[in-house]
Amino acid sequence: MKEQKLIYEGLITESHPNGMFLVRLDNQDQIMMVHISGRIRQSFIRILPGDRVEIEMSRYDLTRGRIIYRLPKKNI
Repeated sequence: MKEQKLIYEGLITESHPNGMFLVRLDNQDQIMMVHISGRIRQSFIRILPGDRVEIEMSRYDLTRGRIIYRLPKKNI
């Protein structure tokens, strides 16, 4: 049986080499290291600091995750 992934929303705070980013989660004051999923990488979607993203994490390692979706910017 396939394991369930935990999905959270967060804000990109810092960009690192090799497509790694620091993300601050919305519902917690936790900062974690994440990388870009293959689907986003193949679609050439650009991720920059300040973007809001959806990330997924495994239940077994809550310190690392993967960006699965870039959320649209809100027009204020």
